[in-house]
Amino acid sequence: MARPDQLNLTSFTEGLVASSLLLGAAFGAVFSGRLADHKGRKTVIMYLSIVFLITTLGCAFAPNAAIMIFFRILLGLAVGGASVTVPTFLAEISPAETRGQVVTQNELMIVSGQLLAYVFNAVIANYSGGSTHVWRYMLVIATLPAILLWIGMFFVPESPRWYASKGKLKSALRVLHLIRHPKRARLELVSIKKAVQKERTSEKATFRDLQTPWIRRIVFLGIGIAVVQQITGVNSIMYYGTHILQDAGFNTDVALVANIANGIISVAATFFGMWLLGRAKHKPMLLIGLTGTSISLLLTGIFSMTLHGTPFLPFLVLSMTVMFLAFQQATISPVTWLMLSEIFPQKLRGLGMGVTVFCLWTTNFLVSFLFPVLLSWIGLGLTYFIFFFCGIAAFTFVKFFLPETKGKSLEELELFFRKAGLKKKV
Repeated sequence: MARPDQLNLTSFTEGLVASSLLLGAAFGAVFSGRLADHKGRKTVIMYLSIVFLITTLGCAFAPNAAIMIFFRILLGLAVGGASVTVPTFLAEISPAETRGQVVTQNELMIVSGQLLAYVFNAVIANYSGGSTHVWRYMLVIATLPAILLWIGMFFVPESPRWYASKGKLKSALRVLHLIRHPKRARLELVSIKKAVQKERTSEKATFRDLQTPWIRRIVFLGIGIAVVQQITGVNSIMYYGTHILQDAGFNTDVALVANIANGIISVAATFFGMWLLGRAKHKPMLLIGLTGTSISLLLTGIFSMTLHGTPFLPFLVLSMTVMFLAFQQATISPVTWLMLSEIFPQKLRGLGMGVTVFCLWTTNFLVSFLFPVLLSWIGLGLTYFIFFFCGIAAFTFVKFFLPETKGKSLEELELFFRKAGLKKKV
């Protein structure tokens, strides 16, 4: 008999529940940029925090899978919106010399939040006394960040660049005086005015421009970078880490505690990745990262098929998962977002980022939806072999098609792609 406090998920509906958020995020990422341009970065982030709160409560009290999926899609709209609006806000309000560091710290905060979630989940599960609706408590706790975000945004000024784009130069200067030295504030306002005027007069790319070979190549490369980050299977581990460890042999409570190791290594690796970005070329970082993740996936598949049922398997799977996340979070994830910000010239940035972020979330959705289905049909070993071959395909793409972007200005990259397009014509 089905319990009223359980959703009674099959592998198919489990995949739908987990991935429905990502489907919503794909569309939220596409439409939030225009909304933030119209309403303001701060205002949209406050709106998103309210959506976070309402939809998380909707998920916590969902009586069945259909209602859960509905609220997860709405929650995804907010997640996708935040994935575009928050980095934009951080970039516009940060000083130029620390902008890269501040924006990269956004990734650090994401993995830190995941770590906290793993810790709270483990504590709640181990002190719940075996309650069948413990997962609802976990979701209610997840409303706290939304409340804190909403409150915190009252104490943060609006983006001075957004004010300038709306012709509100006095408001822009007032904000700059709050966050900059007075002399620097006036100089920065002049720089912002010039940038805004240049954008208004510059022609933006449209889908028709994809008929131009060099523009089409850049957009396809951007899509490739986005897909590469996701087909390694990273989010199958982040979303189903406890499930994977249970399948390997840990019981539920131990798996929840062991999953904390995934969060810890993600935070530590992100710190290392932030340090490494300023010192290493981007293409070699991606190749090293893909090599490490592919090896860990291959070994996990081999161990799962040869050591199934042994007491060693759970610990080997956990160690391979930690190894995977170390390479992923130190190299592939930070390089992905940095290269996407570098590869598109000003004319292409709106179109390019919109298309690539949509493809990133869509790939994330497909991987997250299919993972529990594959796990149920063919088992952990063969599922990881599929991700291993995806990793080989990603390595091939980066090795033979992706140019190096470190140390090149946007103008130099545009010239590189234009020349490459002319050579192909000849």
